[in-house]
Amino acid sequence: MTLLFTRHQAPDEASALELFHMREWTDGLPVVIPTEERVQALLAGVEIDPDVTIGMIGAGQATVEKIAINAAMAGCRPEHLPVVLAAVRAVTDPEFDIDNMQSTTHGMGPVIIVNGPAREVCGPIASGWGALGPGHRANASIGRALRLCLMNIGGARPGHGDMAALGQPGKFTCCLAEDEESSPFPPQHTTFGYSAEQSAVTLVGADAPHSVMMQTNDDDPRAHERVLRGVAGSIAIPGANNTQIGNGPVIVVLNPIHAGVLADAGLSREDVCDRLVELAVTPNSLMRGWATKRKIPDGDGDLTALRGPEDIVLIVAGGGGMYSAVFSGGLAGSTHPVHAPIDFDFSCELPGIPPSHSPLGED
Repeated sequence: MTLLFTRHQAPDEASALELFHMREWTDGLPVVIPTEERVQALLAGVEIDPDVTIGMIGAGQATVEKIAINAAMAGCRPEHLPVVLAAVRAVTDPEFDIDNMQSTTHGMGPVIIVNGPAREVCGPIASGWGALGPGHRANASIGRALRLCLMNIGGARPGHGDMAALGQPGKFTCCLAEDEESSPFPPQHTTFGYSAEQSAVTLVGADAPHSVMMQTNDDDPRAHERVLRGVAGSIAIPGANNTQIGNGPVIVVLNPIHAGVLADAGLSREDVCDRLVELAVTPNSLMRGWATKRKIPDGDGDLTALRGPEDIVLIVAGGGGMYSAVFSGGLAGSTHPVHAPIDFDFSCELPGIPPSHSPLGED
């Protein structure tokens, strides 16, 4: 297939890498040089023409070829590209409002959640121990590929396009799969109407995960309520955007033990989300002492952090133990959770990614 991008020549990969850093085509870390051979190898894993536009990131057209170039830079293998394409399709959904997320001073970034068979076929994409940490190639490469697309196609660079006042490490990469096998609930993507056998990504704009420590007791008949209150309290932190603004999606990641406590109490995913909306509140009396633009009503009522259960994306992931996590969202003109199917057909053997010294660069 014919690629459209301009070719840049360099005597070796070290020189090419310096060129990429000088042109600000990287995220600050070294990248894999996207030679024509490497990009062609990635494109062999999808049945879409390279010039097809998946969506717009700012003023930039996210074509399949551009996405593949950034995926190559991120270290993706051919089997990862279908997930990256789905993530770009989701992030360019108007409901996500990528322009708003890029321009906010809040340190938000897109969190990619993968469900369905793609977790293994396009990975493996980790969902268990340390799923959001180092050591998982698919997770790191897929999330990083989306970030490079936001930078190189969408122009999001610190202080120019990306206006996050401080940022956060999750803006480098943030991708994980749901541990469907350990979850007592149906796979998360089925809440959007997908079948369990269909692969899909869910994207949420959120800040860094907040670890939630909860020690449970099997003999405590109210253990489920204590877990719910622990999670809700971490959503409605007084300084969090959700409390300060009163809207925005959050991600709740329950480890299998905490999820099991809730399921053993007879709670469904919908029950859990409904109860979290009720509990994720902050007393007016407390908020009056905080620096906030939010109008604090008189009286002893509470300020809600969530508009409704639709603001919660709840998954099961991570190792067992005392720790689950909450990702806060909250953004003026809030973004919404979005999703997209993952389309892949690996009936043929995919080629490897050969080395070369002819990098591709700008248009």
